[in-house]
Amino acid sequence: MDRAKPRVRPRTDDDVEACVRALAAVHHRDGYPVNWPARPGEWLAPDAALGSWVAELDGRVAGHVSLSRAGEGDLAPALWSERDGTSRERAAVVGRLFVAPRARGHGIGALLMGRAVEEARHRGLHPVLDVVASDAAATALYERLGWTRLATVEQRWSADQVVTVHCYSA
Repeated sequence: MDRAKPRVRPRTDDDVEACVRALAAVHHRDGYPVNWPARPGEWLAPDAALGSWVAELDGRVAGHVSLSRAGEGDLAPALWSERDGTSRERAAVVGRLFVAPRARGHGIGALLMGRAVEEARHRGLHPVLDVVASDAAATALYERLGWTRLATVEQRWSADQVVTVHCYSA
């Protein structure tokens, strides 16, 4: 039996609705993102975005990833720059990565990560990311792909929410 072959391409405005539906399925099943955004379509496109991509499987959006400049809440860029002895601005943050539950088992997460890393390197930037420690599947993916855990830290997300976060570098 032939397995469907996923493909990765730049995200377009026409993809946002399908991305939000896939994200809702991921949130329902896995709890990602931890806090559901008030405007999920906008959440998928951070202000400092350098690019966003979707994976398609059988002609349907099956996953998503973004690459952006370091933001105020990103911990990995500072940890990487301290360790590497270079500027935090040389880091690019991989984020908003998810694969629809119906599309798992096709290597889509690795394909999306590969595309984000390729874009970071093309721009002369070093890919890093933060992930909540409770997301064991994501952590396993990053480590399987050879990413290095820089640290595990407690991060205050609000007055009544502290989250344990793993910080990674490609």
